[in-house]
Order: sequence, then C-alpha cells, then structure tokens
Amino acid sequence: MIEKENSKWETATVGGGCFWCLEVVYQQQPGVKKVVSGYAGGHDPDPDYQSVCQGRTGHAEVIQITYDPELISYEDLLNLFWQAHDPTTLNRQGNDVGTQYRSILLYHDHAQRDAALKSRDMAQARFGGGIVTEIVPIQAFFPAEAYHRDYYLRNPSQPYCAFVIRPKLEKLGLKS
Repeated sequence: MIEKENSKWETATVGGGCFWCLEVVYQQQPGVKKVVSGYAGGHDPDPDYQSVCQGRTGHAEVIQITYDPELISYEDLLNLFWQAHDPTTLNRQGNDVGTQYRSILLYHDHAQRDAALKSRDMAQARFGGGIVTEIVPIQAFFPAEAYHRDYYLRNPSQPYCAFVIRPKLEKLGLKS
C-alpha cells in the first residue's frame, strides 16, 4: 500500500491464541500498514519465545497492528478480533493451551479502552455472555524473534499452518 502524505498511523495490540494465526488475518486488511508478532501483558522485561511458552513471563502471544484509521477503524479491527478466535476459552485456543494463548486486548489510550469494552459487550450476545477476554492497558510490547514474523506467508505448507491457520482464513473468507 502506498503511504499517504500526512497520514496519521495508529497502533492496536491484540492477542487471541497463537500470534501466527492473527498475524496473517490482519495482514490482509486494507488500511493495515504493518503487523508484528510479539509478547505483552506480562511482567518479564526481556521475554523470549521459550520463556513465554513455558508460562514464566506472564506475557501473551500478541500482534501489534499499525493502521490508517482513515481506511480501517479500531472498531473494525475489534470486530475482526471477535471473529478470528474463540474469546470464551480461558488460556486456550484449540490445541494451544497456556496463559500465553489467552484472549487479550491491550489498549493504548482511553478511547481504545472504551471502544474495546463496548465491542466486548456487543460481542457477548453472539457468544452467550461467556467472553473471558482481558482488556488491559499496554505496558510494553516486545517483538518476537525474526523467525516468527510473516510465519504463515513463509511456511504455508508447515502442518500447523495447513491444519490450523488455513481453515481459519477460509472461515473468515480470506486468502489462504
């Protein structure tokens, strides 16, 4: 996408299971400039994939989205968030189990907090009221190791990509 002059990019941070799954979903959205997989929501000041997976850091696998609010709104990003994962399962998405796979929205300002709370309340009806998604302020974001970035795009035939991510993309009507 060609960046418009004087464009004001904004940032959103979300987690809903494995960051590989969400990364490719958001990369396909018009108005999204960049998606970076990483870690947030925990206490460790220097997390890495191994320590996050072992549950020692308190961090969740998340993605940080840089987007143009003139082309896609934060509310649109939230609507996609509710569709792209199951926000009713505590610390789990499918076979991925652990606090690092929890459903979490990390807001960057009061407007995002208010929008996230409103969006969650609206999604409650669709999910029968059992949403367990955390909605918390972002304290820090730690980019994941380079081999996690663009994972699906670089490894579409890897078994996890083929059997977990591809069906998710098809369900959402996105390119697989």
